[in-house]
Amino acid sequence: MKVAIACDHGAYEYKEILKKMLIEEGYTVTDFGTDSTASVDYADYASAAARSVAAHENDKGIVLCGTGIGVSIAANKIKGIRCALCSDPLSARLTREHNDSNVLAMGQRIIGEELMKEIAHVWLTTEFSHEERHQRRIDKVSKLED
Repeated sequence: MKVAIACDHGAYEYKEILKKMLIEEGYTVTDFGTDSTASVDYADYASAAARSVAAHENDKGIVLCGTGIGVSIAANKIKGIRCALCSDPLSARLTREHNDSNVLAMGQRIIGEELMKEIAHVWLTTEFSHEERHQRRIDKVSKLED
């Protein structure tokens, strides 16, 4: 699986930790930056990762910032993206099963390192349920983009 990853300065440390973990687990990772803790604008990085997922260049994306809020808002502006901000494994599992989310957002100032890893693992390994009711709802949300 190919995973896009991006962050702003507020989550650079977690991005690097997560990128290393994903590569060790066999994922192909495309890093859209940032490359340091120098102040940058989260929208530039989150949108680049999200666009790569929307264009099917990457299967899924993970975006991070201090809270996860800014990157989730930016990613969700890209047509075809269903970005979920998660701070716990249950939400990560359910957003994959019910919403078929294709981008995960997390916040370095909100969750601990081990929890971040667990959320990412659960999210990446959980499949969409394909239940009719969930697909119907996703279709309705997608029509809101038009």
